[in-house]
Amino acid sequence: MLSTLAIANYRSLRELIVPLGPLNVITGPNGSGKSNLYRALRLLALTARGGVIPSLAREGGLQSTLWAGPERFSRAVAKGEYAVQGTVRKDAVSLKLGFSGETFGYAIDLGLPVPGSSQFSLDPVIKRECIWGGPLLRPSTLLVDRQGPMIRIRDEAAGARQDDWMTLAQPVASFDSMMTEFADPRSAPEMIAVREQIRSWRFYDHFRTDEHAPARQVQIGTHSPVLADDGANLAAALQTIREIGDGAALDTAIGDAFPGARVEIVNHEGRFEVALRQEGLLRPLRGAELSDGTLRYLLLAAALLSPRPPALLVLDEPETSLHPDLLPSLARLIARASVHSQVLVVSHAARLVAALEREAGSQSIVLERRLGATALGDADSLDIPAWKWPVR
Repeated sequence: MLSTLAIANYRSLRELIVPLGPLNVITGPNGSGKSNLYRALRLLALTARGGVIPSLAREGGLQSTLWAGPERFSRAVAKGEYAVQGTVRKDAVSLKLGFSGETFGYAIDLGLPVPGSSQFSLDPVIKRECIWGGPLLRPSTLLVDRQGPMIRIRDEAAGARQDDWMTLAQPVASFDSMMTEFADPRSAPEMIAVREQIRSWRFYDHFRTDEHAPARQVQIGTHSPVLADDGANLAAALQTIREIGDGAALDTAIGDAFPGARVEIVNHEGRFEVALRQEGLLRPLRGAELSDGTLRYLLLAAALLSPRPPALLVLDEPETSLHPDLLPSLARLIARASVHSQVLVVSHAARLVAALEREAGSQSIVLERRLGATALGDADSLDIPAWKWPVR
């Protein structure tokens, strides 16, 4: 489980250290930075899939995604005595993302390319990557260290002394993360462990529920222990839960939201279609007939009841299209998922937030804007963990 999420200089996230627990509810007013935190976490996940540089390039490069305010605020500016003004930059341009837990921590530092060195001017350059043991980066806990193109690994075979390192002969390109370019389980098992942990993270946001939504269509039925990002395999995912997962929990979740209802999967010679049998109706309603809110609830149920739970499950505004009366049922589903996965929910629905706050192990993190920067609104009530960024 992650205990700390750290982000620096990404949009409104000038310097944000977020403590994490089993069930985390990120909330705050519009413009407080909830979406930026979600996008930063997705960027962090892309490091293990080779997608962080292309994703930033699609956003316009570091020039478009960096914190747009000054490096530092003077006390007078913080007190509102003077207006915010630009100053001469002292530190290198840097966008940093990282996390840590009881077992491992990871951080990546991205900077600007040398002007004129390449036509790929929107591609940031990876300056530093580190993996360390435990929750806090220290010289004694550093396990894998990438500086520029070179990767070095602590050489345990040399006597396990802290100053014994092995430098890899093969350098990495400035646009490649070491997480995807090096995969030797003998010399760097920690890197494999961290990479696979990150790759197991799942993100669900803005499921389509329009008339042409993939979830409404008949799809080829094949075992699907994981719901697709777009929900296209909804029928197969629900049938998989019923056959190899917790079918009773699925029935309970549907009955909790829609009393007397039961989900059914119609099999058209190997092609599956979702249907919902409701009390009082002579036939089940097919996917094309379901309301947007009902379809979205089924999608969320399939994601949260996965027979193959991820290390981290992130939901962005899951309340969209749902009637307020469904939010307590959704909260109970989310709380159940947090028993097997660490869960992070980004929401501004007061009823859902209140319902989740009543669940055991939940933690509410309220964001707010201060001088354009996202900050923790209830920092005094949170146990902010120690964090240290690797130095270039």
